Amino acid sequence: MKRRDFLKGVAATSAGVAVAAGVGSLPKQAFAKKKGEKEDFGEIKSLKVKCISETSWFDNATLGADIKAAGGINSNQYDVAYNTDNLGGYAALVEVEALDGKKTKYLLDTGWSNDWIDYVFEKDGIDSMLKTKEIDTLIISHDHIDHYFGLESTLKHQPDIRIFFPGTSMPKSFELLKGADFSATPGCPKNATPHTGELVVTKTDTLYKLQDGAAIVFFDAPATLQVRGENVMYFKIKDKGYVTVTGCCHPGILTLINHGRRNFKDGEKMYGCYGGLHISPFENWDPKMDDIITGLKQYKMEKIACNHCTGWIWAEKAANAGLPIVMGTDSNLSYKKVGTLARAKTSNVYIGNGDSVTF
Repeated sequence: MKRRDFLKGVAATSAGVAVAAGVGSLPKQAFAKKKGEKEDFGEIKSLKVKCISETSWFDNATLGADIKAAGGINSNQYDVAYNTDNLGGYAALVEVEALDGKKTKYLLDTGWSNDWIDYVFEKDGIDSMLKTKEIDTLIISHDHIDHYFGLESTLKHQPDIRIFFPGTSMPKSFELLKGADFSATPGCPKNATPHTGELVVTKTDTLYKLQDGAAIVFFDAPATLQVRGENVMYFKIKDKGYVTVTGCCHPGILTLINHGRRNFKDGEKMYGCYGGLHISPFENWDPKMDDIITGLKQYKMEKIACNHCTGWIWAEKAANAGLPIVMGTDSNLSYKKVGTLARAKTSNVYIGNGDSVTF
């Protein structure tokens, strides 16, 4: 059984508040959108995204049984007892090259299993980058098990790292930042290193500017296990257009593109995307998936780099239909664990563990 099968039927097609050292106020990088105003947050020279891990778990039947035993996909994610041998996680290294050539690194998400995330962090040098503060900021896309429960693997190397965090996150997820321990329930997180840096809690109708040409927008979209809301990264590449970088893309890729078109200066120029796209995650087909391919074609994107909760079947059909799917390599097969889908693959339509893409 493929690791995404349990997601069947789940695909989900104010002002910003910063909390830094306990002080709530609008951070300098947050801009409340004015009605009818097109946002211009600058440009960058290039963007490189390295897939640290897109493998959330390794045996879907086991995870499905864990969730079913807890009451199903509407259970609270902190109440599920997970098989700890089955856990992986999602994380990506995002490197921005400014127009002047300066490079800045951001970490998107921090995985699930500390054992797995410690392994991939060491493999790609993320642990060293955190220790030397080479990584500027941690962006949590959403507080789902596989994107957030591995928080300790980041904070133990850099406890004062700046974090962007969805305002809709669960109370226990906020407690985890402060050093809570929920590990009495198997597979649930602990954090022995409380966060001491700036915490920007994101909300709707606000653009959070990271630097010229790089920003975060929060979307209040539903997910599973009582999780909701997702931070999405937007970048504007000079002479090319916009790129989105996502964890799961719960709002939907067409929603993200149309948000840019409505709200950003020159927003009609969509260059590409990276991440989980949450399209056909259960590996079966539905006519609406054809509609997404047709919809994406009209935007004439140049690079679509997908993985994680994107159905392999969708990525292959999209490539065959002429969409510019970026091909990965067999790098993921050298990792100490490989998911069922990767072992059975017949093509490299995923940017898998160890792969990277440049925009």
